[in-house]
Amino acid sequence: MSQDVPKPTGAELSILRVLWQRGPSTVRDVHDALQRYRPAGYTTVLKLLQIMTEKRLVTRDESARSHVYRARWSETTTQRQLVADLAQRAFGGSAARLVMQALAASPASPDELKEIRKLLDERRGARK
Repeated sequence: MSQDVPKPTGAELSILRVLWQRGPSTVRDVHDALQRYRPAGYTTVLKLLQIMTEKRLVTRDESARSHVYRARWSETTTQRQLVADLAQRAFGGSAARLVMQALAASPASPDELKEIRKLLDERRGARK
C-alpha cells in the first residue's frame, strides 16, 4: 500500500463518505449532507475541508465562485490503507487475526459470508 495515501481522522472520514457518495461538492453540499447524521457548523466543515486539502485528502476546484471539493483517493484505496495500517499496528500484520476479530465483533450476514467465501475461493484459485 502506498505511503502517499494520508490517514483521515474520524471527522475527515465523515466528509469523505459524503464526497464518495455525492461526488464533487461545495462546502454547503457537504455541510447539508452531514447535518442529517452528524451535526456540524458550516465553518467547521469549511475548516476541515481546508485542512483536508493541505493533507492531500481532497482536491479543490477554485474556478467557480463556490469552490468544489472532491476526494483525491477512492473509497477502496482509503479503506485498504486504513485496514493495512490497523492490521500492522494491532495484529502484527496478520490478515487472518484481523478478519477473525472483525467477524467476532460484528457477525456477517449470510450475503456477506457468501461474498467472503467467494473472495477466499478466488484467492485460493490464484495461488494454484
